[in-house]
Amino acid sequence: SDAPKESEAGLTPRTPKYEGLVSAAVHLRWLVVPAYLVVCGLTLFWASGRLGVEIFPTVDAGEFRLRFRAPDGTHIDKTEQIALDILDTVKQKVGEKNVAMTLGYIGTVPASFPINAVYHFSRGPEEGLLRIALKPNSGISTEAMKEELRREFRDRFPSVRFSFEPADIISEVMSFGSPTPIEIAARGGNLTENREYIGKVQTALGKMPAIRDMQVVQSLDYPTVEIKVDREKAGMSGTTVSQVTRSVVTATSSSRFVVPNYWPDPKTGIGYQVQVEIPQPQLDSLEDLGAVPIQRGSGIHAGQSLLLRDVASLANATTPGEYDRYNMKREISLTANIAGDDLGAVSQQITSALTAVAKQDAEAKAQAHKEAAEKAKAAGNTAPIPKPAAISHELRGQIPPLRSIMNGLGIGLLLAILVIFLMLSANFQSWRLAFVTVSTAPAVLTGVALSLLLTGSTLNIQSFIGAIMSLGVAMANAILLVTFAEERRRTFGVRDVSPALDSSSLAKPSIGKFQSGADTHALQSAVYG
Repeated sequence: SDAPKESEAGLTPRTPKYEGLVSAAVHLRWLVVPAYLVVCGLTLFWASGRLGVEIFPTVDAGEFRLRFRAPDGTHIDKTEQIALDILDTVKQKVGEKNVAMTLGYIGTVPASFPINAVYHFSRGPEEGLLRIALKPNSGISTEAMKEELRREFRDRFPSVRFSFEPADIISEVMSFGSPTPIEIAARGGNLTENREYIGKVQTALGKMPAIRDMQVVQSLDYPTVEIKVDREKAGMSGTTVSQVTRSVVTATSSSRFVVPNYWPDPKTGIGYQVQVEIPQPQLDSLEDLGAVPIQRGSGIHAGQSLLLRDVASLANATTPGEYDRYNMKREISLTANIAGDDLGAVSQQITSALTAVAKQDAEAKAQAHKEAAEKAKAAGNTAPIPKPAAISHELRGQIPPLRSIMNGLGIGLLLAILVIFLMLSANFQSWRLAFVTVSTAPAVLTGVALSLLLTGSTLNIQSFIGAIMSLGVAMANAILLVTFAEERRRTFGVRDVSPALDSSSLAKPSIGKFQSGADTHALQSAVYG
């Protein structure tokens, strides 16, 4: 009959169907074991290509930080108005009742204000940083709202660049100083070549659907006025380039750093710094700047009037707003965000793109060097043509720590399995029994991968720790089964299936069924993160 029977060990009941299944598995073990390993291996290989990889699970903190950059050289008054318009747009999109608090800072931090640029960095008056916190239980998804705001900002502020930055402490720390999860720095001796290289990288990354908010960090085209002093005219007029420079700096900035001047108050004895400069509203054109008086030295020209336009030419121009260097090499940085994909998948795409750009750049420089050498040879120049220096790139942000962490966890997991195998070999005094015990690892890892896929979770530090915990529980139960089976085998012999039947009855409570299965349910939250 199919009625459950008690096992000889007095364990959980088993049915004839169950006995038949176990007996068949024992008799076909040379087929079952390879099939089990192949199925687990193929499943892990299939799941590894579909499983997302992150450092930590994505957390909706209910707030976001937004950095915006108006066109280079925008006056701080206009930047302030842009910030107010952005806040109004955000409130209209999320609902003003759902906004708990907004913070913002426009322009650069004054030189006399003691603040560490690590915590707040702004490159010029055209840049601003906004932080917006939503009310609890507002029901608004931050990531979805960012996508909507990107589309809205693109339509309302076409000349302004936006970048969402991490608002939670974990993302800020794991970025290691980068404002976004992705930062790429092109480094070389020539700023023009660096700019061309980073432009190629920007074009390559722009083809990726998951890339958002991609932009160059440095200000490369800051509007300036180019003043070219005619030394001959200056000398004939009784002045020097140094005197022209001091006069222009005093007029456009102040005399604070040129000629320090202090006035002591006779009543209190306190000294006050006196600065001289031309009011900025009176210098709003090249003509006004050309009318700045220039200091003359002593001699026949002393006391005579001399204007800037008399000894110099003025023209509008652009110049880099800042120079960044690393190990004495100039560099340009490119930042970007991720949306709609995991960090692991995007990191592989970025690595492939950077490799292709570096190869393309090296081939172009080699071809240019070859052509230059041929031209020099045709012209009769036998001197060797120096090869152009290669431009290097560095990947920053969360991708380097992600790779380091995942490699470390993977190596740690393999070492843990190896150590367990060696300890079991010493315990059982048998390599075969130790291998049988450790053979549960593929099934555990396969189950973890499938569980993460079914729940839509990613492989991260939390889920990796949960996988290690699951592996430990599986090993403990496997040790129990193998120990019991070995004892029964010595009692009944090798060809009797009773040891397999009795030991397999222990599997039901150990995997979470019947009376002893409640202890494994807590692992679900650890594995899923």
